[in-house]
Amino acid sequence: MVGMQSETRAGSRSSAADRARAARRTVQWLPGAALLASIGCAAVARAPASPHVAGGSPEEAGRYLILVGGCNDCHTPGWDRSGGKLPTSEWLTGSDVGYRGPWGTSYAANLRISAQNLGEEAWVRMFREAAGRPPMPWLNYVTLHERDLVAMYRFIRSLGEKGVPAPRAVPPEEEPATPYILMVPQQPKSRP
Repeated sequence: MVGMQSETRAGSRSSAADRARAARRTVQWLPGAALLASIGCAAVARAPASPHVAGGSPEEAGRYLILVGGCNDCHTPGWDRSGGKLPTSEWLTGSDVGYRGPWGTSYAANLRISAQNLGEEAWVRMFREAAGRPPMPWLNYVTLHERDLVAMYRFIRSLGEKGVPAPRAVPPEEEPATPYILMVPQQPKSRP
């Protein structure tokens, strides 16, 4: 029994020494761990970088954004019938075919005239404020990076002015004088 007591005491001293060494090691690396944790928290808390398109020039990036944004679908007459192969010189001249819905009848603007008549800041503000009628997908552009909006503006402006302004919007209670696409859901006809 006496031998066991001394063995237990020796084991206790050894484990107490081990615990003390472990505590010192913990204290030594604790500041580093705290620093890493704070860096990690800061990285998570930082606002994510807003993605944007980079090109060889703003105009090049703007051309790309016009294509992938589908701007020509509405703002370039004949785009759909050409299979997307109209020359750039024909792009973005607006349309006299209206889009009619509960808001009235709206028209795709001649962006080449718009870009000549607006400065960069006004162009960006127009998109930020979603200043227009359907079916223009304004909400898709509200959060677009400012560099992208400026790139689109610079590309369109580089094309020069061409064409005529699109017709003015028509209120819902008036019949438009131009052809239009009806943008109102239709119920299917009953089948017999």
